[in-house]
Amino acid sequence: MIVRTKAYSRAGLAGNPSDGYFGKTVSVTFKNFFAEVTMYETPDLEILPNDRDHSYFTNLANLVKDVNRHGYYGGIRLIKSAAKKFYDYCAEKGIVLADRNFTVRYNSTIPVQVGLAGSSAIVTATIRALMTFYGVEIPKPQVPNLILSVETDELRISAGLQDRVVQTYEGLVYMDFDKKLMEEQGYGSYESLDSNLLPPIYIAYISDLSEISGIAHGKLRGRFEAGDQAVIDAMKYFAERAELAKECLLAHQPEKLHQIMNDNFDKRREIFPISRMNLEMVNLARSVGASAKFSGSGGAIVGTYEDENMYEKLKAKLAEIGAVVIKPQI
Repeated sequence: MIVRTKAYSRAGLAGNPSDGYFGKTVSVTFKNFFAEVTMYETPDLEILPNDRDHSYFTNLANLVKDVNRHGYYGGIRLIKSAAKKFYDYCAEKGIVLADRNFTVRYNSTIPVQVGLAGSSAIVTATIRALMTFYGVEIPKPQVPNLILSVETDELRISAGLQDRVVQTYEGLVYMDFDKKLMEEQGYGSYESLDSNLLPPIYIAYISDLSEISGIAHGKLRGRFEAGDQAVIDAMKYFAERAELAKECLLAHQPEKLHQIMNDNFDKRREIFPISRMNLEMVNLARSVGASAKFSGSGGAIVGTYEDENMYEKLKAKLAEIGAVVIKPQI
């Protein structure tokens, strides 16, 4: 038995980063980039390393380059933590797992540390593979919680539910993380929307431009928990942008998404420092008439454009700073 699963990259269109603060978001997955996990039965259990897990370097400079790109941890810790949390979940629910071992390997085409949810994609694909391999069914709304717990509980990484929800449901998803709802049923309200409602969308990114997302979220979390009123008000504002985004799409007024996305970024800029290159990427995109906001924590932006003429101008302008521009395959 060979199991192959995928989880796709995502772009936050509106509302992020309020997902970790009982807010609302609209996000979308796209197939241009993905993480893939392959799992097959073997006598012993083994996790095979990927190129981001290697420990051989040609010289010290090469080691430093690898650390700057991948951090001190690769994907093995994500898979190991996912396997543990899956086992814990099954034990808690009284699910008896078959006495079978596996070898698992992973691959990811998602650009590293640019805010396209590469880490959560690896975890999502791993949980899917484990569910299939052991024949375990988990209610869909609960799957994102399990995925999130891998990073927050096991690895102590600050993160929210948005990435895990949209990578579980796939496509265009509206998410409401209302506190009362979360406390009552253990998860939010997740609504799949027709991606054909979207206006033309682009993604642009510069490799290795963002800081590790867990660090960014950790700083924001600390301010929120300390009662920073600016952060608390911003989270409410972000949630309102998500609701407005959903309303304009359902009303077949996609052109309104342009301003909503710009407003989302501008508010984020008020509460969080933006690096020069990240800000330049946003400003250059806007200079040709496109909207622009962070897809995640920086390094990648997402926005709307009017037509092919504007898209070509967008590509040319962002190429000036080495940014890659793509049309997401939603």
